[in-house]
Amino acid sequence: MFWSVLKIIRPVNLLLIALAQGLIKFTLFEAFEIPLALDNFGFLLLTFSSVCIAAGGNVINDLYDVKIDAINNPHKVIVGKTLSEEAANYLYVTLTTLGVSSGFWVSNIVGKPSLAIIFIAIAALLYWYATGLKSILLIGNLIISVLVALSLLIVVLFDIYPVLRQDSNSIYFALSRVVFNYAVCAFYLNFMREIIKDIQDINGDKNGGKNTLAIVLGISRTKIIVFALGVFALFMLLLSCYHYFYEYQWPLIYFIFLIGGPLLFFCIKIFQAEKPKQFFFPSLLLKIIMLLGVGSLSFIKILIA
Repeated sequence: MFWSVLKIIRPVNLLLIALAQGLIKFTLFEAFEIPLALDNFGFLLLTFSSVCIAAGGNVINDLYDVKIDAINNPHKVIVGKTLSEEAANYLYVTLTTLGVSSGFWVSNIVGKPSLAIIFIAIAALLYWYATGLKSILLIGNLIISVLVALSLLIVVLFDIYPVLRQDSNSIYFALSRVVFNYAVCAFYLNFMREIIKDIQDINGDKNGGKNTLAIVLGISRTKIIVFALGVFALFMLLLSCYHYFYEYQWPLIYFIFLIGGPLLFFCIKIFQAEKPKQFFFPSLLLKIIMLLGVGSLSFIKILIA
């Protein structure tokens, strides 16, 4: 039972959310020693809320994807096998309730009760995504990618926005801009990964009545689109390195070799892939690139200092 719960909530993805938010808070915002809205407890509450709502979204998604998963990944199906449908529903309600309640709490801590609507909206979007929106061409991909980006932006909303009226220092806007840029990158990379996952799951999606880019255009054409997106991402990365990191040796090395290198390898593997199973490794590469990208937050403060 415990291992089934652990698997269905996707702990690696949840840890990535917590890591990203932690790096934004403690290695970026705190490094400038400026007044912020969240103390350590408030921040932990915000991260707890984000993780619980995301975990609940993973559970409800698996609940409505049993038939599709039985075709795509029969050995990975959890609901109905090692975890009953009733238990999965209970787990979803519990996690989502905990997440939204914590969101209300942290909203009151920062003195902005109206921000609690964000947590309700995220939970609702994850439910609608699982129950129907993911079947609409590109809509599901966009929704999940926006929510991934929001998991970074939410730290700005709760840690910086509430203190802007008290001390509207330009450093706040500079920090917000950095997080926004990272959020855009997270959206872009996750959008690519969502399209790749649709290629991987094309057989089950067809039987499940979903309408994905891979089904509409076919694997070959969809692969070309992802390849083009990957090349553009690599070009923008190198351009950013030239403009922002040219004078900083170690950040330059980090971005070129630890992010640019895997991104180039990703483009090569995508170009070579033909069958759905061959897209697993490029999808994994994107997750690694996102992790390495999040890791760069620990030294990005040199651009602002």
